Amino acid sequence: MTMQLGAVHELLHDDADAAADRLLRLQDAARDALDTVRRVSHGLRPPALDELGLAGALRQLAESLGLSVSFVDDGPLRLPAAVEVAAYLIGAEALYNVARHSGVAAAEVSLTMDAGDLEIRVADDGCGVDGDRPVGVGLQAMRERADELAGSLEVRSAAGRGTTVTARLPGSVVEPEVAR
Repeated sequence: MTMQLGAVHELLHDDADAAADRLLRLQDAARDALDTVRRVSHGLRPPALDELGLAGALRQLAESLGLSVSFVDDGPLRLPAAVEVAAYLIGAEALYNVARHSGVAAAEVSLTMDAGDLEIRVADDGCGVDGDRPVGVGLQAMRERADELAGSLEVRSAAGRGTTVTARLPGSVVEPEVAR
C-alpha cells in the first residue's frame, strides 16, 4: 500500500481521476487488511477471555449458539495464557459440535483443576458419533491444541448415547504477574 500511495502522488499531477480511483481502492485494501488483523488477533486470544474469564466466555458462546449449558467449575482459575486460550478453543469447538451435530440443545461443561492440570469436559446426550466416521477438521484442531501443550484429548461417543470431549491441559505453571 505504501508503494501504491507513492504512485498516487505521481498521478495527482497527471490524472486526478485515476488518482482518486486508486485512493478508493487503497482505502478498501486498508479496510480489508484491518479486518484481517482483527480476525487474526481475536483468534489468538478472544477478548471474552479477558472480559469474562474462561467459564464466562464459554457460557457466552453457548448462549450465542442457542445451547442451554450447565457449568461445573472450580471458580476463577489462574492459568497460563496459552492454556486458557487452548482450553477456550477446545471447549468452543466442542460446543459448536453439540450445536451442529448432536441433535440436542443442552450440554454440560466442566472446568476443574486436578493435580495441577486443567480438565475441561463438554458432554451431551445427543445422537453420538459413529466410530467408523473419519476424523473431522474440528476434532483434529482440538487434538493439535492439546498436543501443543503436552496435554491430551479424549472423545467418547456412542451412536444414540451422546458424546463427551475431555481435554487435560497442564495448568500448574502460573505466569508471573507484571510488576507495575
